Amino acid sequence: MNKALTRTDFNFPGQKSVYHGKVRDVYNIDNEYLVMVVSDRISAFDVVLPEGIPYKGQVLNQIAAKFLDATSDIVPNWKVATPDPNVTVGIHCEPFKVEMVIRGYLTGHAWREYRSGKRILCGVPMPEGMVENQKFPEPILTPTTKAYEGHDEDISREDIIEQGIVDEEDYEMLEHYTREVYRRGTVIAAEKGLILVDTKYEFGKKDGQIFLIDEIHTPDSSRYFYAKGYEERLAKGENQKQLSKEFVRQWLIENNFQGHEGQVVPEMNEALVLSVSERYIELYENITGDKFIKSDLSNIQERIETNIQNFLKTI
Repeated sequence: MNKALTRTDFNFPGQKSVYHGKVRDVYNIDNEYLVMVVSDRISAFDVVLPEGIPYKGQVLNQIAAKFLDATSDIVPNWKVATPDPNVTVGIHCEPFKVEMVIRGYLTGHAWREYRSGKRILCGVPMPEGMVENQKFPEPILTPTTKAYEGHDEDISREDIIEQGIVDEEDYEMLEHYTREVYRRGTVIAAEKGLILVDTKYEFGKKDGQIFLIDEIHTPDSSRYFYAKGYEERLAKGENQKQLSKEFVRQWLIENNFQGHEGQVVPEMNEALVLSVSERYIELYENITGDKFIKSDLSNIQERIETNIQNFLKTI
């Protein structure tokens, strides 16, 4: 029986609102704190799949918490506490309406644009003569607009400032923080035999101060390659061995689903759900270097609600 956490509908003291995203349920407490419950929902091709993945929320929440702690000397972040394996409580910030995407390697969206003949992405030039998955001479920043519906859109630094989406002084800080947090992430990944290929960060502001918000360096927001064999695969033009939820997308593609109109999500049987859960646990252990400790799923809703209620009494 699948005991995954697929939705929460709590009502906490001081609750102003709740936002149900693709994966997270976010509760606003008195416009001072956000309670982020990371569910076991899984999305691909902008579609939430019908079955939850046990422990996926715990994996994402605990990876993000670890990396927020590991980068807090670089930039203040929103995290206050993790009162439950699936929950982070943090400072309520006004989010900037851009996502800061940083790419150390020519892959994914950047490669698709490059392959089509483009040599400028988000106003940033890309060198001639590169091949898929090759390392850029220097990481490039390719921000996107933060879309609450539909797809995020590429945008240049100049357009962000000119359109007043972020003022120049703040944007320069976002760029600085993005480069420094990514640099730290690449060092930590290298210690685990991994390459942090690309990732995205979100930032917010509270009382004039910039904070790093949301999750960082998780397999849902980042792409990792295994360092071992990277050069050999690159030289042979082979696909890189990677650590991300790409395996879920591949399963969907093999079963004729890419989110297009008229396509039906394939059935997710128990064996598949279990295998995806095991892959997420494997991701956790590889990325963090820690043994994954499974939380008690016997009454996950009650556990989470009790832990949050108890924590809110302390603040």
